[in-house]
Amino acid sequence: MSAYWNNLKPFEKRVVVGIAAFFFVVLNFFFVFPHFSDLSAVHARMEEAQAKLTRYENEFAQTNGYLTGLRGFEKEGQDVAIEDQAFQFTNAIQAQAGQSGVRVLSNGRINTQTNQSFLEKSQTISVQGGEPQLVDFLYNLGSGSSQIRVRDLGVRPDQPRQQLVANVKLVASYQKKVTARPATRSPVPATKSGTPATKPATPTEKTGNTTTKRP
Repeated sequence: MSAYWNNLKPFEKRVVVGIAAFFFVVLNFFFVFPHFSDLSAVHARMEEAQAKLTRYENEFAQTNGYLTGLRGFEKEGQDVAIEDQAFQFTNAIQAQAGQSGVRVLSNGRINTQTNQSFLEKSQTISVQGGEPQLVDFLYNLGSGSSQIRVRDLGVRPDQPRQQLVANVKLVASYQKKVTARPATRSPVPATKSGTPATKPATPTEKTGNTTTKRP
């Protein structure tokens, strides 16, 4: 190869070097330059993965708090019997209305919905009172360990424009009690052939026209 190079004229050497440089640039253009952005893309993916890992770790750190809250919700609803839930729901609303100084104008029908773990009772009521009384009524219904919360609320002034009339949809959730599975009956013992055992019949023998029973 060196002998071939030494035999070339200076112009030919410059042509060979130029062609080699051209091919080098072309190869870099097609195979190297397109990958210059790969490093920044890798850094972006690493930052995204790190942010996602941080979010997962933060949520995992709050798992105990979620479990504590769930147990608290379950404990709140498990002391009310199914037959007493509607009465307890209505009685809590009426009692709080009396304490807050609002007047219940009408009560809607109590609707019940269920899912895998809870029974949900909802009722739409219309109440009348002053602004402080309505705020106190709605706030105290959902405060503390109450199972009642406000889902929908509409407020308008009454006819003399001295008080407010509110249409409120209230919802309460009660935990469903787990019922025990009925016990299964034990199978009847069977013989080797798979049929229940029975008492063998007494053999008889026939003599003439009469049948006698063998002892």
